[in-house]
Amino acid sequence: MQEVVIISAKRTPIGKLGGQLASLSAVELGTVAAKAAIEAAGIDPTQIDQAIFGNVLQAGSGQNVARQIALKSGMTQSSTAMTVNEVCGSGLKAIRLAQSAIVMGDADIVLVGGTESMSQAPYLNKQMRFGSKFGDQTMIDSISSEGLNDAFTHQPMGITGENVAAKYGITREMQDAFALASHQKAAQATQAGWFNEEIVPVTVQQRKATLEVQQDEGIRPTTTIEAMAKLRPAFQQDGTVTPANASGINDGASAMIVMSKEKAVALGLVYQATLVGYQEVGADPDYMGYTPVDAIQKLLAKQNQTLSDIDLLEINEAFAASSVAVQNGLQVDPAKVNVAGGAIALGHPIGASGTRIMTTLMHQLKRTHQTTGIASLCIGGGLGIAFEIQLNEAWCNEKA
Repeated sequence: MQEVVIISAKRTPIGKLGGQLASLSAVELGTVAAKAAIEAAGIDPTQIDQAIFGNVLQAGSGQNVARQIALKSGMTQSSTAMTVNEVCGSGLKAIRLAQSAIVMGDADIVLVGGTESMSQAPYLNKQMRFGSKFGDQTMIDSISSEGLNDAFTHQPMGITGENVAAKYGITREMQDAFALASHQKAAQATQAGWFNEEIVPVTVQQRKATLEVQQDEGIRPTTTIEAMAKLRPAFQQDGTVTPANASGINDGASAMIVMSKEKAVALGLVYQATLVGYQEVGADPDYMGYTPVDAIQKLLAKQNQTLSDIDLLEINEAFAASSVAVQNGLQVDPAKVNVAGGAIALGHPIGASGTRIMTTLMHQLKRTHQTTGIASLCIGGGLGIAFEIQLNEAWCNEKA
């Protein structure tokens, strides 16, 4: 099987719900990331054969978000496009689909990404299609119904965090300590400029001025364990999951250029990373937060590796409860996981998170002069996903 490589990877800053990026649609955010990835790759957008983007909250965005991004980014009308919805795993699945398209000869160069504007997710009313004769009507929040509620139990994802905490003995104190560390790492990374190479600033037109958003909006550098301890449980009365130890509701996008290694060499491009191995798993939806354990272990077994062969991991922080349980289940050194903070601090724009964590993984491997990494996410509905990459030492040794 021919090797497939990542040429460039960029992301927008991540905005809070109703925050600095709220006025931009998923298409607009995705286009910013896409144009940045294309420019960083040093190719012309007309060379790209296909666009594949993850996007979960699609209502109100218009037909095929990926196609809109493709044409707005300068790709030709003869190119193709596909929008993917595998909830939190959408972005990582998009990378796999791009890899498959290249290996099967369906495309040479693919624009891959994920995008989400949770701030612009609409309210829905299924009953009004044919009108209402009498009585009140209830609006459905698409953030909940399409993204953050389990499709089987109709309970919020936070309950799955509570389930994992109860099953694996993850206390409130353990969760708060993990969340605090996520904010501290993200604040340190931002202050030190660790994200500078991966983030493309976003220009937002406001009423009286133009705002340039350069940093992730949700990081709380001054938060304390005492402040976190004061918060009440968010999902059940005697629970342990709170707004402080769970990921946020966010806006953002990430994009990358993927092609065969042979194509990269032919074009004279220095590729950044090789796609090495991939694994998806299914499990009980009530404990979806634990699925990265199974996904990563099966991936390592498939590659005839152990965790000692992996330099860094990016494992999405849906909830601190599941993050702590996953680290314990893997028996992994926490110092190797989410070295620049995770979704609890940075944010979780669900359709974009897969490509976001892959983008961060690549740049943090480069910063630390290491080469092998795994990106993994739990997925609502009881799925898990993991992808292994190997950095190109030629890119690793380049200066930013």
